[in-house]
Amino acid sequence: MEKLQLIATSPMGLEAIVARELKDLGYEDVQVENGRVNFTGGLADICRTNLWLRTSDRVLVKMAEYPARTFEELFEGTKAVNWADWIPEDGEFPVNGRSQKSQLTSVP
Repeated sequence: MEKLQLIATSPMGLEAIVARELKDLGYEDVQVENGRVNFTGGLADICRTNLWLRTSDRVLVKMAEYPARTFEELFEGTKAVNWADWIPEDGEFPVNGRSQKSQLTSVP
């Protein structure tokens, strides 16, 4: 099973509780950050943790990480992700922008 980098989002102040819930579910590689808890798992773990975590908002897949000091760098980095592995040619997906501690001043 391929391991994915997963993120359990959390309201501020509840990250430690989310981390404890993940550990109780058997996940060992848990890293706590502001508003999120990072861990690894497979495709089935996305469903499992979305169902069983009580204090997490949702579980996301970390698709890529790269520096983006401009919107051009952000768009180019996003285009470089191999989306065909995740979304069929006729597929669609919604995009919601959020910015946290970013040099970019707006999220279009």
